[in-house]
Amino acid sequence: MKRSNLLYILGLSLFAGLSFTSCDDFLDENPDNRTELDTEEKVISLLTSAYTRHSYAMINECLSDNTDDMGPRYSKYDDRFIKQAYTWNDMTEVDNDGVMNMWTDSYNAISTANHALQAIAEMPEPLEPKMKEAKGEALMCRAYHHFLLVNEFCQNYNANTSNTDLGIPYMLSVEAGLNPHYERGTVAEVYAKIAKDIEDGLPLVGDTHYSQPKYHFNRQAAYAFATRFYLFYEKWDKAVECANVCLGTSPKSLLRDWNEMESYGITNNLDPRNNLYIKASAKCNFLMTTAVSGAGIFFSNYIMATKYSHNSFISKNETLEANNLWGEYTMMRCLPLVFKGGTMDRALVAKTPMLFEETDPVSKTGYYHTVAVPFRADITLLERAEAYVMLKLYDKACADLTVWMQNWTKSNMTLTTDVVKNYYDNMAYYTSFAPTQKRHLYPAFEIEGEGSVQESMLQCVLNFKRLETIHEGLRWFDIKRYGITITRRQMNSDSEPEIYTDSLLVKDPRRAIQLPNQVVIAGMEPNPGLYGPTPGFQMNK
Repeated sequence: MKRSNLLYILGLSLFAGLSFTSCDDFLDENPDNRTELDTEEKVISLLTSAYTRHSYAMINECLSDNTDDMGPRYSKYDDRFIKQAYTWNDMTEVDNDGVMNMWTDSYNAISTANHALQAIAEMPEPLEPKMKEAKGEALMCRAYHHFLLVNEFCQNYNANTSNTDLGIPYMLSVEAGLNPHYERGTVAEVYAKIAKDIEDGLPLVGDTHYSQPKYHFNRQAAYAFATRFYLFYEKWDKAVECANVCLGTSPKSLLRDWNEMESYGITNNLDPRNNLYIKASAKCNFLMTTAVSGAGIFFSNYIMATKYSHNSFISKNETLEANNLWGEYTMMRCLPLVFKGGTMDRALVAKTPMLFEETDPVSKTGYYHTVAVPFRADITLLERAEAYVMLKLYDKACADLTVWMQNWTKSNMTLTTDVVKNYYDNMAYYTSFAPTQKRHLYPAFEIEGEGSVQESMLQCVLNFKRLETIHEGLRWFDIKRYGITITRRQMNSDSEPEIYTDSLLVKDPRRAIQLPNQVVIAGMEPNPGLYGPTPGFQMNK
């Protein structure tokens, strides 16, 4: 494999526009601004920087089936970066939400975690309780950011091909010089190293050393991450075990209060709901992260790139406004917000705040940023239900799905395998021009055939997860894991499908985002395959 000076790439991103000499000068110094990490307080303070300030939400939502091309009448509101993501193209546009920031911010967070781990290793044994917790946090941060990178830039993990699929460099130590070299390795190798960090970190995590615990890998957040990791790693029993620790004996008491969200009513001002969604005191929120991002504008009623949207057609046929197991969408405790007019067609759940960080008070310039909640009780409950389905513990899965459904809606229905199977037996499989909530599933791991109890239960889990995680980018990971085909369509003036423009099939290499151009130019082996529209693919309705 080709090798790349990864650390140089990190310096290039952080100090774009500086000379190569100044980059080298920077790399001669420690990333903690030359402060020696010789006290507990300094290590704990450093770990506040062990979290990326990049959001994957915009990229992943555009990659997924949660977004449509609204057609030529919206051409005025096009955007090159979003178009490249939507068309599964090589993303070369520079953007706060772009792939270069995703790459470098993640590796910077990993580097920070490694500096903390090195400092802790140099402290005398036995470690004080705060330092044990800090070590656990650093290990979880290192694992999490590698997890994000491998799932964005590589094919999804599966036991059949991950021993040969290209991975990403796994940084296990602080750089010893200016020119370290890295090999990509394989997806299987990356997952094994993530598993090792999680297994070492989980027994150490705790909540006593945080001033703002919801912005760190506190104990609940750590076990929620472990649940997701083991689900992706196809270790279903471990996923359940970690979810049990995270959720405790009364998961219902941890779920989001949608009645409180609905109390703000139908409004054009999304701020009250957005701010409530990210409230640190909410029991449901386990980990919160900040990002320099336009997500708060894109997932709102602002006119930004409205040529690409989670629109009313998707909403009415597949997601927020579609009939579901519980009946009419009006049973939802917090109804979706739909904005449909001359410049916009979007159906939203208000959860992504648009915050402005002023850097120059004189010129009033700065950056838009947002806050996300990647780990919370509602998602972890559904991830446990998925693991139960894979273990064929259907009664337990139905119990979790019922708890989630009764919290999301006003329904008192109790889900059983017969109820779920009957609902999906009477639903046709999705096509672009006759969309439904039921998709053909082609995961690399083994599931029972179409029409089986297990397949019907998976349809339900994936349906509920899509609703719960709308605008967050997690749907893209499920599309990859379950081999769900996406067909791109362009909408007409009535916001209905007019033409096919492309499709993403099960083994399409574009399911792995291409590495940033700068990284490839520096010598790292790129992902194989075609990026961009399949030549000549266009079919009228």
